Amino acid sequence: MGKYYSNVNKEIKNYLEILEPNFPEWLNEYIDTKELLSQKYISITNGTIYSNLFESDFFFSSLDHSVAVALIVWHFTHDKKQTLSGLFHDIATPAFKHCVDFLNGDYMNQESTEDLTSEIIKNSKEIMALLKRDNIEVSEVDNYHLYPIADNDTPKLSADRLEYSLSKALFIYKLLDFQSIKEIYADIEIQNNEGNEIELGFKTKKLARNFVKVTSRLSIIYREDRTRYSMQFIADILKKLNNEGKISKKDLYELKEREVIDIIETSKYKDVFNLWKNAKKVKISKTKPDNVYYVHHGAKVRYIDPLFNGKRISKCCKIARKMIEDNLAYDMDNYVYLDFTID
Repeated sequence: MGKYYSNVNKEIKNYLEILEPNFPEWLNEYIDTKELLSQKYISITNGTIYSNLFESDFFFSSLDHSVAVALIVWHFTHDKKQTLSGLFHDIATPAFKHCVDFLNGDYMNQESTEDLTSEIIKNSKEIMALLKRDNIEVSEVDNYHLYPIADNDTPKLSADRLEYSLSKALFIYKLLDFQSIKEIYADIEIQNNEGNEIELGFKTKKLARNFVKVTSRLSIIYREDRTRYSMQFIADILKKLNNEGKISKKDLYELKEREVIDIIETSKYKDVFNLWKNAKKVKISKTKPDNVYYVHHGAKVRYIDPLFNGKRISKCCKIARKMIEDNLAYDMDNYVYLDFTID
């Protein structure tokens, strides 16, 4: 077994074994490259794990997510190129993940870092040597949007969307247990959707509906007041440190999240950062608050309306449709704040 897989947390290993009981040994050499191993120091929670505004302290890394996506793709396709596209899809992820999209003003699409994927792969001697050995072109693995099982458009179900739903529901927000994950995963197969494209879908209506219930709750968590506030707050702290020459965007690709936090906590923003870390609840207002740092904008809407035997579950289940509608109606128009300013 490879370096990553031999040392992975036992709970995470149990989860990976659900996704693919027969781990593809050939994948280990790719996982254990410098560029991918650096992803193990980045949390999938976009930095929210570091604040008491959120209930979880479980560290599920960007690398854990990427390996899990690769295993899902392999499980359903047994295609190396598609599997590698899943493994590489977040290789350009910086510290604090999508907070950097907020830093770049891309909080609605959250795709501003993806353009670096090809560059990082091409600049890796280890990865390029492996690809050459396996007769695989960079263009065949640097864009997972090419493969509908790996990725597709919202609200379809793909390996990426399935994985972050399962892992966050299991480890971060405790909405599912291992048995529920097994039942959901075992019910999924490749189906043809309304556009006659292949897509992951459910065989059982009840499980599809339960999945919608969980993912609708997650969808709100991803963009609720405390989340939008936290991601923009981290982004603005990083932007100020960048403007002051204390940290560069390059650093966000080379330093561990904990190392970036050390920089923040030795800066003049230490006190406000600690107030955010120790906060239990954000404040909201329909009108602009005075003399405080606030956030007032929307965020990307991530939701899933999966197939059930080739049809959208929302088309054949009123309960599922209502859950999706309620999710999409979530109000993001609040001014969100805590009682401090950022000077």
